[in-house]
Amino acid sequence: MIFAEKLKKERKEKGWSQEELAEKLFVSRQSVSKWENGQNYPSIEIIIKLSDLFGVTIDELLRSDEDLTEKVIKDSRQLAYPRLKIFFDCLFLIGSAMLIIKLSILGLNHFTELEIPIRGSFFWNFGPLFLMLGGAIFSDTLKKKYKNE
Repeated sequence: MIFAEKLKKERKEKGWSQEELAEKLFVSRQSVSKWENGQNYPSIEIIIKLSDLFGVTIDELLRSDEDLTEKVIKDSRQLAYPRLKIFFDCLFLIGSAMLIIKLSILGLNHFTELEIPIRGSFFWNFGPLFLMLGGAIFSDTLKKKYKNE
């Protein structure tokens, strides 16, 4: 039995209208109608709520429809993607900030009488480069990977 049929059967067994089910799930009646007609699928959060409302396992709902299972897997990947991309974007920004700080200090030292010491450490010399390159490369790689999926 596909998800749409299972949802409609379970809803009718409870004696609920599409409107009543929609209110319980905090969605529109049109959403419930689209799910029951196989035009669309709910998110994993809604599937969990449905399993609680109907007293069936999530597995029963998911395994009833291969397309729904694929959608849930794809959605879970999409959830991980923004977090990783934000992490690598932050690395790039930290590297950029370090480079700007270093260039500002060098400019102040050159054009004013200030002598702010910058130790020639590996961190200050190559840290911004590694952070910027690493952040940019991995962020772009993630973007391309999830764009193709």
